[in-house]
Amino acid sequence: MALGLLGIEETDRSVIEQILERAVAFQPHDGRTFAKANTCTGKLVVNAFFENSTRTRSSFEIAAHRLGADTLAITASGSSVSKGESLVDTLNTLVAMRPSAIVMRHQASGAPHFLSRHLSTPIVNAGDGTHEHPTQALLDARTILDCCGRLEGLRVAIIGDIQHSRVARSNVHLLSKFGADTVLCGPPSLLPREMASIASGVTLEYDILRAVTGAHVVMMLRVQLERIHEPAMQPGEYFRFYGLRQEHLSLAHPEVIVMHPGPMNRGREISSEVADSQRARILNQVENGVAVRMAVLERVLSQ
Repeated sequence: MALGLLGIEETDRSVIEQILERAVAFQPHDGRTFAKANTCTGKLVVNAFFENSTRTRSSFEIAAHRLGADTLAITASGSSVSKGESLVDTLNTLVAMRPSAIVMRHQASGAPHFLSRHLSTPIVNAGDGTHEHPTQALLDARTILDCCGRLEGLRVAIIGDIQHSRVARSNVHLLSKFGADTVLCGPPSLLPREMASIASGVTLEYDILRAVTGAHVVMMLRVQLERIHEPAMQPGEYFRFYGLRQEHLSLAHPEVIVMHPGPMNRGREISSEVADSQRARILNQVENGVAVRMAVLERVLSQ
């Protein structure tokens, strides 16, 4: 099986540290654009996105180009999968074109892991169902390190639709490897009890006031309505109980930072006042997404 990046859960802390450290070299400084490395010239990266994406897909494309690699974009609507071809056959066809890596997003949990057992080309998981989103956790960690200087000992509150969030799962696994304390908060219908046992240092909380108290990082998640058949709350009611507002930040650590993986729904899970405040690091996350994905792709393509 070719090495890629399938998830944070199975990735050693030392590998995560190497990626996070390498990403620093790719961060834009002094108002400049992202560093151009050209360390992957002649490589071909296939971006196979079988689920809608804007930030992640664009970020991977920019990252590959900044490394000097070529890219080929495949979407579900434009692929033979829409004509009834199996996913394995579609990916095998792409592999026959000799790409250096496949970046893959799929609505089925475990799809990248399944294909990695059948393909010789390394796969980078860009999000699989409700399972994991490893590069999002990496860019979140890079953002926290940039702002707080450490992960160990931090209190990180992740609030929202935990049940359907691959972002939450990947972050929980990463934060636990570095000794952070993670508080998962949301309505009972969106916060399964088993989440408390997926990693060390995790607690569950159903009250947003208790969740944000003393938090160094507050990470908001959107409610994934496309995965929910019967919404637990109407938008106004949800915002009343689980929307992050300015008064909540007074309970957190004085230097708290606010994060959101996007897409962000103002007035549902976060107020515009907080989203546009000096405490928000949402655009920093987007910026770090390119730098981190450059580090991931460089590592995968150089193997």
